[in-house]
Amino acid sequence: MKITLEQVREEESIKSYIRKADESLVALGYTEHSFPHVCKVADTASRILKVLGYSDREAELAAIAGYLHDIGNVINRVDHAQSGAVMAFRILDRMNADPEDVATIITAIGNHDESTAFPVNPVAAALILADKTDVRRSRVRNQDMASFDIHDRVNYSVSQSKVLVDKEEISLKLEIDTQICSVMDYFEIFLNRMLLCKRSAAKLGIRFALIINDQKML
Repeated sequence: MKITLEQVREEESIKSYIRKADESLVALGYTEHSFPHVCKVADTASRILKVLGYSDREAELAAIAGYLHDIGNVINRVDHAQSGAVMAFRILDRMNADPEDVATIITAIGNHDESTAFPVNPVAAALILADKTDVRRSRVRNQDMASFDIHDRVNYSVSQSKVLVDKEEISLKLEIDTQICSVMDYFEIFLNRMLLCKRSAAKLGIRFALIINDQKML
């Protein structure tokens, strides 16, 4: 059966895993990884492939991978991409999803985390780009600025974030309040992610650009 994004989003077990995974990350002090994040990643991953001329089906598979990509956090943050891929396989197999589709989705999920990530196919590349470019103030849950760690500062400093896509380039355009976080702080946290975005864009045959306060940094 050709599984749809709507079916995945309506599956109650998946909702529970996303919710409980985010609860674990709250306890660990991470930024938001719940429904706003996974929905944004799903939408961006799909949009990237659509703009680049991939099929509607490939775009939907990227959206499904984006929606499911962080469920492995319910087990542990460590190796959550691999845990999530195994969980997604069990869920999608139970939903009678087409094996070819399942393979594409779990390959993307299993290859999205920085420590082991690689854009092995277009869906994986789109997922990496969508996930690593989700930088925004609303992901910060800690409301006490005096106790911000560097991850909180970097995300909270972002007053505006846009992912722009055309057939030649994908760019992450940020407006950063440098009174909260310096550009160097941003690079300390996100340089590896941005280089991974560059490799993922190359897999899709385009360039990746990082623009901070109207200055092209990458």
